[in-house]
Amino acid sequence: MAEPGVETRTRSSEITARAAASFEPVGRSVATARAFVRDTLQGWGHSDVVDDAVVLTSELVTNAVIHAGTAAEVLCLRTGEGVRVEVADRYPEREIPMQGGTRAVVHPDRENGRGLLLCAALASRWGVEYTPTHKHVWFQLDLPQRAVGTRSAGPVLPPDLLPVADERVRVAVLQIDRNGTIGSWNDDAEHLFGYAADQVLGKPLGDFAAWPHTPGTGTGLAEALQLSRWEGSYGIRGTDGRVVPVYASHLRVRDTQGEASTVCLLVRDYERAVLQTPTRAPAADGARRDNRNADPFEVFIGSPAPDDLDGLLQRTVERARDMLDGDAAFLLLATDDETELEVRATTGLPSARQRFARVPVEAGTGRYGSARMPAVHEDLTAVPGAIPLLSGTGMRSVVTVPLKVEGRLTGSLGVAAEASGRYSNEEALRLQFAADRIALAVESARLGELERLRRGSLSFLVEASDLLAGTLDRDQTLALMAQMTVPTLATWCAVYTISDQSSEPYLSYVLHEDEERIDGLKALLAKIDPPDPVPTPGARVWTAPAEAAHQAALRTSMRELGLGAAHVSSGIGTTLATASAVGGETVVLPLVARNRVIGMLTLGKPSDDHFRQEILELAEDLSRRAALALDNARLYSERTAISQSLQRSLLPPGLPQVPGVEVEVIYRAAGEGNEVGGDFYDLFPIRDGAYGFAIGDVCGTGPEAAAVTGLARHALRLLAREGFGGPAVLERLNAAILDEGARSRFLTLLYGELWPQEDGSALLKVVCAGHPLPLRLRQDGSVEPAAEPQPLLGVMDDLELYEQTVTLDPGDVLLCVTDGVTERREGTRMLGDDGLTDVLTTCTGLTAGAVAARVLRAVERFAAEPASDDMAILAMRVPEPHAS
Repeated sequence: MAEPGVETRTRSSEITARAAASFEPVGRSVATARAFVRDTLQGWGHSDVVDDAVVLTSELVTNAVIHAGTAAEVLCLRTGEGVRVEVADRYPEREIPMQGGTRAVVHPDRENGRGLLLCAALASRWGVEYTPTHKHVWFQLDLPQRAVGTRSAGPVLPPDLLPVADERVRVAVLQIDRNGTIGSWNDDAEHLFGYAADQVLGKPLGDFAAWPHTPGTGTGLAEALQLSRWEGSYGIRGTDGRVVPVYASHLRVRDTQGEASTVCLLVRDYERAVLQTPTRAPAADGARRDNRNADPFEVFIGSPAPDDLDGLLQRTVERARDMLDGDAAFLLLATDDETELEVRATTGLPSARQRFARVPVEAGTGRYGSARMPAVHEDLTAVPGAIPLLSGTGMRSVVTVPLKVEGRLTGSLGVAAEASGRYSNEEALRLQFAADRIALAVESARLGELERLRRGSLSFLVEASDLLAGTLDRDQTLALMAQMTVPTLATWCAVYTISDQSSEPYLSYVLHEDEERIDGLKALLAKIDPPDPVPTPGARVWTAPAEAAHQAALRTSMRELGLGAAHVSSGIGTTLATASAVGGETVVLPLVARNRVIGMLTLGKPSDDHFRQEILELAEDLSRRAALALDNARLYSERTAISQSLQRSLLPPGLPQVPGVEVEVIYRAAGEGNEVGGDFYDLFPIRDGAYGFAIGDVCGTGPEAAAVTGLARHALRLLAREGFGGPAVLERLNAAILDEGARSRFLTLLYGELWPQEDGSALLKVVCAGHPLPLRLRQDGSVEPAAEPQPLLGVMDDLELYEQTVTLDPGDVLLCVTDGVTERREGTRMLGDDGLTDVLTTCTGLTAGAVAARVLRAVERFAAEPASDDMAILAMRVPEPHAS
C-alpha cells in the first residue's frame, strides 16, 4: 500500500504527442537521457519546463541504470494540461523510500532515492506503478497559463523600466541575394545610414558591414547570411565614415521559384528590444533532435568538434556567448601549478591584446575573488579591477565558472555583457553545466598540445645546441642566437653583450622577422638605456622599448599634423611601423656563463601581444646554452689573439733588400690557427755589405717547437752581430739549446753569410748542421748540393763545425728548404731530394719568387691531403746583368 502523497496510477488526459527511448545500464546513458528529454520538449515548444524535466529525468534514470543496474525506458507525453515523463526499470522488487509517519523519505546526502524527493518538490503530480516485470515512476509538469496564441509574454512594467527607443522606431529592411549583394533597401535604411537605394543596390553587404568576429575563428558575414536564422550585433558604415552600431535579425527565405535570399531587419543597437527574441534555452542552438544518443559535449560544441585546441577553445567561447546571449566571452587555462590563468580564447574582446596574458587564480578574498568558484558580477563599475581581463572593454556584468577535471582546476570560462544586471545564479548554473561538459575534452586537448610542444622544444634545443657547438666565432654565435629565436620564439630579438664587469652593456645584434624593420628597431634601441644586467634566472618584462616607441610615434604624429597634409613625409610611417613592431610584450633573459653575466637576450612581440609561458621556458633553456657558446667563443677569440700575437713576434719583422740578390721566402705552419711552428727562417743585415741568413727545423710542431725557434732566431742575430763566424755562432746556439734541459729539442739548421760582389756575383759562407742540403741551380740547368752535411744541434755538447764557401754567378739560384718539403708523402711515396732536384731543374731563368712558387705547387700537388708538417722555402738568385 502506498503512503499518502504518492499516486500509484496516472491521471487520464488526452495525449497529443509522445516520444520514447530505451537506455542501456551504463553511466553514459544518464547524459543521453537528459539530452533526449531536453530535445523532445524543446521540439514541442515547452522550454518553460525543460530544466525541471531534465533534472528529474537525470535522477530517475540514474536510479535505474546505476543503482538498480537495469535498462531504463523513458516515455515523454504531451497532454492538454502539460508534460508527463515516465521512467521504467525492470527491478519491481526494489524498495522505494516511504513518506509519512516516523520514517524519513531518504537522507539528502544518499546517492539513491533523491529522484523521488525532487519529484515531490518540483512536479505538479507524480506517482509510482508496478507490474510483474516493471516499475514505473512518472511525474507531470503543468504548463504556465498564457493567452491563446501567445508564444511568449512579459509582465506589465512601469514606463521608466521600458526599453529606450527614438520617437519613431526605424527598422531597416535589406534583402541579400545568394551572391551576398543587396537586392532591396527601404526608406528607413536610407534614413539610418545615409545611402540612397541606387548607391547600394547590387553591391556586397560586406562593403558596408563592420563585422565583429575574428576571421578564421568565428562565424563570418558570408557564413551568417547562409544560416536559416541569425540574430546579433554588428555595425554599418554610414556615408560620413562612422560605424552605426545595429542589432540585426536575419531570416533565410526562398521565393516561389526556389531562389534563396536573406531578409535582414536592422535597428539601432540601443533599440535591440524591438527585434531581440526571448533568451534562448541552453541547448536550443546545438542539439540534434533526431539523434537520441548524441554526446553532450558535441551537443554544446557542435559536430564535428574542432580537432585542435585553439579551434576547440574558440568554438567554446562563441557557444558560451550565444548560450547566455552575451556580448563577449573568454576562456582561460590554468598553469601547471594552478597559480595563474592564461588567456587562450576570447570573442567580443580585443583578442590580440589579451592572448596569452596572465591573471592570478586568487585575485582577492572570498568566492568572488577566486577562479575556483562560480561568480556573478552584476556591475563591474562597482568593483573596478575585479576582472582584469575586462578592464577598459565596456563590459559591465559578467558570470564566470571554473573548469575542473577530477577536482583539479584546469581553467575558467566567462561570459560578459555591456549592460549591468544581465546575469544571475541561474545563468551561472547553466554556464557551469556547459563547462562541466567540455572540461575533460579541453584538458585532453591541452595535454596533447603540451606534449607536442615539449617534443618540438626538445628537438629545437637539440638542433640549437648542435648549431651553437659548431662554431667558435663570436659574431657567428650572435647571429645564430638571433636567428634561432626569430620567428620561432619571438617577432624580434636584440642581443646585448658585456665585455667585462666594468663595462656597460653594448647592443651587438638586432634581428626582426621583417628585414625592413631592423634599421628602425636598431635606431630605437640605441636611443634608450640597455636593460640592467641582473643575474637572476628567468625572463623579466622590460617596458622601455614599448614606451620609447609610443612616445616617438606620438611626437612624430604631432609634428606631421602640425605641418599639414601637404608636408606629410614618410617618416611617420617608419616611426609608427617601429612602434607597432615593439608595442607588445618585451622580455629580457640574462646570458650567464661561468657565474658572470656576459650579456642579455631580449625578445619582443608586436603590438599588444604576450608570450606564452612555455615559450619563455624554452627561451630560458636556449639562453643558457647560448651564453655558454658565446663565452666559449669569447675565450677562444681572446686566446687565439694572444697566440697569434706571440707567434707573430717569433717571425722576422720584414726581409731587408739585398743589393744585387733576389730573395723570396714561403712559410707554412702546420695546424689550424698556427702562424709559427717548428720551422723557421731569417734574413738580416750583419754589418755593412754582409747579410746573415738561416733556415731551420726544430723537432716537432706547435707551441713547444715555436718556443725553440724564437730562441734560435734571436740568438743567431745577436751572435752574428757580435762578430762571430758561422761555426762559432752555431756552437754557442747549441750550448744555449742544451741549457734548456728537459725543454730542449734538437734542431737542424742551415746558416750562412752573404756578401754581394761588385762583379755581380754573390759570395756565401754556409754551415749545414743536420739540415737538408741547399741546392744550387746553374744557368745550364744543372743542380748540385751547395754544402756538406754536419751534425745537428741540441744533441752533443762538443761540436766541431766548419763553413764552406759558395759563389753564385749571375743567373744562379740557391734553394734552401726544410724537411716538410722533401718528406712530403702520399702513401708510401715521398717527394725526397731527387724529386726536389727534378723540380728545380725546370726553374732555369725564373726569378727567385717564381722558383719558390713552383716548388710550393709541386709539394701541394704531390698529395691530396693537407700537409701535416711545417714547411719553409728560401730561394736566393743572382740576377743576370741587363744587355746593353
